[in-house]
Amino acid sequence: MGAGVPAGSAIETDAIIGAVPTNALALPLFRFTLRVYWEDTDAGGVVFYANYLKFFERARTEWLRSLGHEQERLRAETGAMFIVSDTRVRYLRPARLDDLLTVTVQVEHAGRAQMTIAQQAWRQAPQGEELLADGTIRIACVDAGTFRPQRIPTAIADSLTAMTSSLNG
Repeated sequence: MGAGVPAGSAIETDAIIGAVPTNALALPLFRFTLRVYWEDTDAGGVVFYANYLKFFERARTEWLRSLGHEQERLRAETGAMFIVSDTRVRYLRPARLDDLLTVTVQVEHAGRAQMTIAQQAWRQAPQGEELLADGTIRIACVDAGTFRPQRIPTAIADSLTAMTSSLNG
């Protein structure tokens, strides 16, 4: 869920948003665990703020993989890729070297060409989990060659629909 929007470009997908019937209550929460390494920290010994976006990215990629959709195969087979078109992150507590984190992925909305995903980073601690950061990431599906919006591939839309159906049926 890789590249950002190229400089000077705007991705407007509202005109083609619509049909995948999802909401945050209908889809299960995906959890991805990672460890904080030296490379993730700043001079103060805490995770550098931008690295939370990397953690969120890894979790979204592994979420897609858990649904059977690998990023490179998606691009090669459909010409589609996901780009980040908008982010909002709140930083609540610092993560530190060697912390074990769980990063969550929760689809809030899926349209024909974009998804809004709620994500959180939690520290695993003996007394329980501590929320460190939460954010909302909007990703757009684009043609990998032109960066023009395109529909989310049918296989991914079908996976989201199947997840919704299995929970409600």
